[in-house]
Formats: sequence, structure tokens, C-alpha cells
Amino acid sequence: MSKRTAAPAKPDLLQGTLDLLILRALQLEPMHGFGLSQRLRERSGEVFQVEMGSLYPALCRLEAQGWIRGAWATTENNRRARIYSLTAAGRRQLEEETARWVRLSQAVNLVLQPA
Repeated sequence: MSKRTAAPAKPDLLQGTLDLLILRALQLEPMHGFGLSQRLRERSGEVFQVEMGSLYPALCRLEAQGWIRGAWATTENNRRARIYSLTAAGRRQLEEETARWVRLSQAVNLVLQPA
């Protein structure tokens, strides 16, 4: 009988967390979608592997909310790509979301502490 090993579980992002991570990455510098995906993977120690099917709808949503701005440009590889940057409203939203995340993570840590 063969023994099957389960594939490592992909961590699920809490609702709204992807938006926070995108805003934070764009605070560092404007970039295109694939670059964002790579940045999030690298900065998370390879934990978050954001698929394009999740990333692009989030980018469209953030752009519609006015938190990021997208503009077509030619990349360093001489390819046309949409480059996203953080707006002033996006910077304010990032501050709010970061404060909310800190409160949430502190509360979760309190619950996880041994009694």
C-alpha cells in the first residue's frame, strides 16, 4: 500500500488582507501586476503566492475605489504593462488598514496565549 503525503496547505488570506498587502507593496514603488505578485511572495518568505486570478480583480477594485492608479507603460523588458501606483487616498487607506490589522493581530495573539 502506498503512502500519500498531503500537499502543504496554501494559506488563505483573510478578507481584505490582499488589499492591504497590495497597498503596502505599492507604497514602496509603482509596479505591474506580475511584479506585485513576485514582491508579495518574496516579502512573505514564499508563504503568499498570489495567483493572477486573485490579484487582477483586486487591482481593478482598488483602482475603482481610487486607492491606486494604473497607467500603461513600457517595462524594462520592452513590454507593455499596466503600472500601478498608490494615490493619496490609497496612502490614507493604507494607514487605516494597517491600524486595523495591528488591532486584529494583537487580539488574535491574546486569544492564542496559553491560559
